[in-house]
Amino acid sequence: MTKEKVVLAYSGGLDTTSIIPWLKENYGYDVICCCVDCGQEEELDGLEERAKLSGASKLYIEDITDDFAENYIMPCVMADAVYEDKYLLGTSMARPDISKKLVEVARKENAVAICHGATGKGNDQIRFELSIKALAPDIKIIAPWRDSKWKLQSRQDEIDYCKAHGINLPFSVDQSYSRDRNLWHISHEGLELEDPSAEPNYDHLLVLTTPPQEAPDEGEYVTMTFESGVPTSVNGKKMKVADIIRELNRLGGKHGIGIIDIVENRVVGMKSRGVYETPGGTILCEAHKQLEELTLDRDTMDFKKDVANRMAQLVYEGKWYTPTMDGLIAFTKTVQKPVTGTVRFELYKGNIIKAGTTSPYSLYNESLASFTTGDLYDHHDAQGFITLFGLPMKVRAMKMREVEENEKSNNQ
Repeated sequence: MTKEKVVLAYSGGLDTTSIIPWLKENYGYDVICCCVDCGQEEELDGLEERAKLSGASKLYIEDITDDFAENYIMPCVMADAVYEDKYLLGTSMARPDISKKLVEVARKENAVAICHGATGKGNDQIRFELSIKALAPDIKIIAPWRDSKWKLQSRQDEIDYCKAHGINLPFSVDQSYSRDRNLWHISHEGLELEDPSAEPNYDHLLVLTTPPQEAPDEGEYVTMTFESGVPTSVNGKKMKVADIIRELNRLGGKHGIGIIDIVENRVVGMKSRGVYETPGGTILCEAHKQLEELTLDRDTMDFKKDVANRMAQLVYEGKWYTPTMDGLIAFTKTVQKPVTGTVRFELYKGNIIKAGTTSPYSLYNESLASFTTGDLYDHHDAQGFITLFGLPMKVRAMKMREVEENEKSNNQ
């Protein structure tokens, strides 16, 4: 009799390695591993041998980096979506794209279930499962860390479990940060970060970024071009979006850009503290905003703030595949056509310093902005405008004064 199949979101680490024999033992499934590469730059050599040694029947290694950059990162950049004013959604944006690939592999293999290794305390369980439900409502989802059959509570438990099942891989009981890395960022949680009163040990922690104090004493100028909100070149070199982010990561990391220490509100109701390194993403978002300042009108800029906040919440909560998200992305793309031009800035010790912005769609009119009277603006026109614009305030003040005078008269 043919066994039913499960697709496991696989990294090759201890957690997902121990899940392979656990799935076979507790569910009797044929385990298909799927490692989704979204730019984490982890070593993939030998992964297939490791997966099969652990009991998997097959391993897929799927590169989604370009799709991630163009269809998940860029909609958020164009919307200026940032969660709680700081978090650039690095992990949040990747999960729906990873889930999409897991569903594709599950369909190809006729699998009945998808398994992920996210814990029962974090946001990722929600992001994975909501995405899978939206794309494949018929496929079962297995989350070992919430399963009553899962008895492994520590790395040592997992190592012992693997050894008991004939899996002798070089895993160690190390005390390290919990990290998530992809093309956009790397996040850090755990160790001293679990105490909000403790200063991060940046010498031990940072991976992508030089601490600003140790960045070069000389600033570096960077020029970027955009077409309809999408970056097209860095320092005169045309590149696809993923390569632009890689280059900005290099430049930003060198100059200490994009390190944030945040206590954020998780979807599950608790606060968590993490340090995020997003050097290239921080530069890209800032350059995009500089161009929007020049090219978008006041009403659009104002409405986009609401769109940005709502989109950030949806992405953070794992609701990418929803009609609301589709509508927000459609609006954002519609208003991005004039966000075309060149942005120049200086990177210096953690700072991004403006050095000039130009666009064929610039709404900045020197004749209007100048203190001298130009053809398009007569200073005298402001008098009538202020009279009408301030009329509600004046009427209210007159009424309040009338009421006060009546009260005085009645009290005499």
